[in-house]
Amino acid sequence: MPLIKRFVYYFGGLALGICFLYFFIGGSGASCEMDYLPNARVLKNIRNKERAFSENVLQELQRQQMDTSVISILLQDGKVLFSESNTEGDPCNSYVIRGKSSEKWVKITVDNCAEKATVNDISVSDSK
Repeated sequence: MPLIKRFVYYFGGLALGICFLYFFIGGSGASCEMDYLPNARVLKNIRNKERAFSENVLQELQRQQMDTSVISILLQDGKVLFSESNTEGDPCNSYVIRGKSSEKWVKITVDNCAEKATVNDISVSDSK
């Protein structure tokens, strides 16, 4: 078989395979994000749930002149401190997440339950 026919068959099959993936798997909501590492999986799991805030968290955010979007930024770009977290909680796991937002370091504690994630504690500082 000539080399040019091999290329035609190869690229024809490749195009059919891409079309198959686009039409059949494209609408399934599957994502190709790199969320297979533990840090990314925990943050994505918390982001996808309903969030609640304790009263002292809301007071501290108001005192620091911040709003709850800081928590959303932290859940996007933060780092889960597994050494300080309780990943074996009975009803809910408790995670400590730290990150930087608007030139300040923010550290939160989140109770991650089956249906809802509750931010229980927050601390804001200028240094790590």
